[in-house]
Amino acid sequence: MAADKPVRRVALLTAGGLAPCLSSAVGGLIQRYTEVAPDVEIIGYLNGYHGLLSGRYVDVTPEVRAKAGLLHKFGGSPIGNSRVKLTNTADLVKRGLIADGQNALQVAAERLVADGVDVLHTIGGDDTNTTAADLAAYLHEHDYDLTVVGLPKTIDNDVVPIKQSLGAWTAAEQGAIFARNIVAEHSSNPRMLIVHEVMGRNCGWLTAATALAYRDWFKQQEWNPGIGLSAGRWDIDAVYVPEAPIDLDAEAERLKAVMDREDCVNIFLSEGAGVPAIVAEMEARGEEVGRDPFGHVKLDTINPGAWFAKQFAERIGAEKTMVQKSGYFSRSAAANDRDLALIKQCTDYAVDAALRGESGVVGHDEERGDELRAIEFPRIAGGKEFDAKTEWFVALKAEIGQS
Repeated sequence: MAADKPVRRVALLTAGGLAPCLSSAVGGLIQRYTEVAPDVEIIGYLNGYHGLLSGRYVDVTPEVRAKAGLLHKFGGSPIGNSRVKLTNTADLVKRGLIADGQNALQVAAERLVADGVDVLHTIGGDDTNTTAADLAAYLHEHDYDLTVVGLPKTIDNDVVPIKQSLGAWTAAEQGAIFARNIVAEHSSNPRMLIVHEVMGRNCGWLTAATALAYRDWFKQQEWNPGIGLSAGRWDIDAVYVPEAPIDLDAEAERLKAVMDREDCVNIFLSEGAGVPAIVAEMEARGEEVGRDPFGHVKLDTINPGAWFAKQFAERIGAEKTMVQKSGYFSRSAAANDRDLALIKQCTDYAVDAALRGESGVVGHDEERGDELRAIEFPRIAGGKEFDAKTEWFVALKAEIGQS
């Protein structure tokens, strides 16, 4: 959209899985527009691209604007999410979002035009923003005069080339809080194996950051080993991420020694760790592996935590195993102070970029000196790997005796 064309109406949508930033980002955008362009109308499409295709939205009224600050205190999304890929025609037809023969990108573009939208703000992860990129490209190729400005939401922190995704710090903090209670289950049975499964399909950042946050808490505690309140029973014994190979035999030998000494073993596991091996094993048995509209393996159908628990239980002599997942607890939280500061920085920039007619995904660009900017949509991609050789992660593993 030309920078000299006035912005009369903007639309917001949140999509993909939840993250501890969606509600705050919606609130931040509303507050910024109210501050610098109060005459701009704002609508929110309900349930992301699902609402865009079906034309369902809510008006952001003066009453909503006046209380927009309340959204910073809550998790979830006030306007709702969904998983919809605009280029997956078969799935969209099956779900009744478009008719057979229709082009979803065209349907979405025409809906935006019909609704009088000059700017579309998408708040989501790599799938949401690559979908936004598809839409932005279609709009440009077909001369639709509309600006699309995305915000990077994913607790996995795996969007290329964005340094830090909104909500990821909070998710790590909340996962550590979850772990404090789960690790206490070591006292529920002799020779207890506990697997704390953390979200992270392709990237181990969240698992590593959650383990780091947990150990920050752990190192501040005092212990009373004479009555069984010993540091060793509350510590993390292993952290497994997709980016680092896992020698099951060597790890089983090491963890058996821990089990013999502490009467328990505590593992932090990224849900994406070992997935190729699990999928190959299932397919070799002739089992069908479920996938979502984006082609991703449905991790809840293959249960990586249960698979790893099974691999280790007999080898380390566990009498009882427990697998607990912190993902839904973590991703539904309200943003913490660190994320709130980042969200404000990004939402303020997103509004200013939109008013300039500048499309892209707002974030600190790792390939441009960490500059905060509207990163060009063609450069946005998912699947950024966590650097398992980063100094703080190597130090964490050394502290817990894991090579």
